[in-house]
Amino acid sequence: MPAWTTSDPVALHARTQPDRIACVDLASGRRWTYAALDEAIQRAVGVLETGHGIEPGQRIATLARNSADLAVLQQAAMRLGAIFVPLNWRLASAEKQAILADCDPVLLLHDTALEMAPPKGCMSIEVAAFTAAVEAQVPAPRRSLPASDAPSIILYTSGTSGRPKGVIVTERNALATAVNFGVLGRVGNASVFLCDAPMFHVIGLITSLRPPLLQGGTVLISPGFDAGVTNRRLADPALGVTHYFCVPQMARMLRDHPDFAPSNWTALTAIFTGGAPNPAANIHWWLAQGVRMVDGFGMTEAGTVLGMPIEADRIASKAGSAGLAAPTIGLRIVDDAGRDVATGELGEIWLSGPSITPGYWNRPEETARAFTADGWFRTGDIARQDEEGFVTLVDRRKDMFISGGENVYPSEIEMALLDHPDIAEAAVIGVADERWGEVGRAFVVPKPGRVLDPAGLASHCGARIARYKVPKEFLIAQALPRTASGKIQKHILRARMAPADGKA
Repeated sequence: MPAWTTSDPVALHARTQPDRIACVDLASGRRWTYAALDEAIQRAVGVLETGHGIEPGQRIATLARNSADLAVLQQAAMRLGAIFVPLNWRLASAEKQAILADCDPVLLLHDTALEMAPPKGCMSIEVAAFTAAVEAQVPAPRRSLPASDAPSIILYTSGTSGRPKGVIVTERNALATAVNFGVLGRVGNASVFLCDAPMFHVIGLITSLRPPLLQGGTVLISPGFDAGVTNRRLADPALGVTHYFCVPQMARMLRDHPDFAPSNWTALTAIFTGGAPNPAANIHWWLAQGVRMVDGFGMTEAGTVLGMPIEADRIASKAGSAGLAAPTIGLRIVDDAGRDVATGELGEIWLSGPSITPGYWNRPEETARAFTADGWFRTGDIARQDEEGFVTLVDRRKDMFISGGENVYPSEIEMALLDHPDIAEAAVIGVADERWGEVGRAFVVPKPGRVLDPAGLASHCGARIARYKVPKEFLIAQALPRTASGKIQKHILRARMAPADGKA
C-alpha cells in the first residue's frame, strides 16, 4: 500500500478562497492572502533548493523570534521534504551548540548576530536576507509532496528534567493536532488566531497555526508576548481575534496589566490554556469576567490530547479538569502493571493515534522506552477520569514522592498553596527525610507586598490536604525557574541544597 502523502491546506485554500487573508505579520504589517502565501512558500522552496542546495531529509534550523517568515520557511521545508528545527533563542550558547550538534543542520537562519560559529558544514543566513531572497525568487515548480509519516519538524523539549530531547513531528502528526484542536476549540473558516507563543514550542508552531490554516482561517503572528500589547490586540475590533492560546502565567500577566479590559474582547471565543496547572479558582475568576477559559492538555510528543468544552456552564462544573479526549486520541489510564484503572482511580495516561510522535531524534533507546510493546505512548502523567470521561491531571510520575509509605503528588499540594491569597507561585519537591523517607519542600513566591508565615502556610495546607502531604519546609523565592513554555524546572529546584532566598 502506498504511503499517504502530506496534506497541504495552504495550497488547497489558495484555490478555493485565494483572496482570503491567511496570515498577518503584526510587527511589519505585511499581509498575505492564501494565494499570496502559497506563492511565497513556493518562492521559498526555490531559495532553499536552488540557492542553498537543500535536499529532502536535511535539517534547517532557526534561532529567531516569531515572524510570518518562519511560517513560510517551515511550509517550504515541508514541501521540499526537509526538516524544520526551531531552536529556543533564549538558551545559553552551550545549550544551543548541543542542540545544533544533535540535529546537524545544513542551514541556520537567525535574526540577531550569532554568538557562536555554526556547526561545520552548516551555512548561516539572517532571516531578513532570506526574506529578501524569497521576494526576488521565481516560484519553484511544484513537486509531489513527501510522505506524511516522514519527519517534518523536530521540536526540542523544554528541559524540565534536564537535557532537551528532539521530538520528531511528522505532517501526519501536525494534521491530526489541527483536527483535534479544531474540533475541541470550534475552529472554522472565520476563526482568527493570535499567535504570540514562541514558535520553537508546539503551542506556537503547531497548535496556534495549523488549526486555522486547515480551516481556511487567519493567523496573526506576533514577535512575542507582551501583556499590554496582547491586551490591546484582544480588544481591537479590526483584528477580531477569536482564539488565543497561552499558558496560565501569561493569562495572569494579562489580568494584572492596567490595559486589561475583557469586556472589550467581543470577538473572542475563549482563552485556551495549557502547559501548566490551572487552579479551579482561577478558572472561575475568568468566567466571572465573562471570559471562557478553556483548559486542556497537550504534549510536544502528542499535540492536543484533552480539551474542555466551550460552554461556560460545563467549564464551571468541571473547573480543574483538562477535559475530554480529542477525536483522534486513544487514551487509557493504567496502573503500574499496565491494567486499566477504575473510574476515579489514579493511573498513568497512555496514548495512541495519528498525532503521536514516532519517537525522539537520535534517541532509539529512549524512543523504545516511551512506547509499550503494542504501541501505546507512555506519557508519564498521572491522572484520574470521571464517569463522564473528563480527565483531571494530578502530576508527573517522576515528581511523585513517598512519605511514610504514602504516595504524594506535588501538584496537589501546589494547588492548595495557590489557593492562598498571598501566594503568587508555588512548587513542591520531595526531599530525603530520616523519619518519613521523603517529605515535601515548598518553594513559594509571595504576591507583592505580602509576608508569608510558615505556620500559617502549614495550617492553610492542613485544612485542604491530608497531614502527610503538608510540606515540612516552606522556602521563599523571588521567582521560580521556568522553561519558555511556562513549565517549572524542578530539576533546578532539586539542585538547590539550601533555600535561594530564605525560609518563609
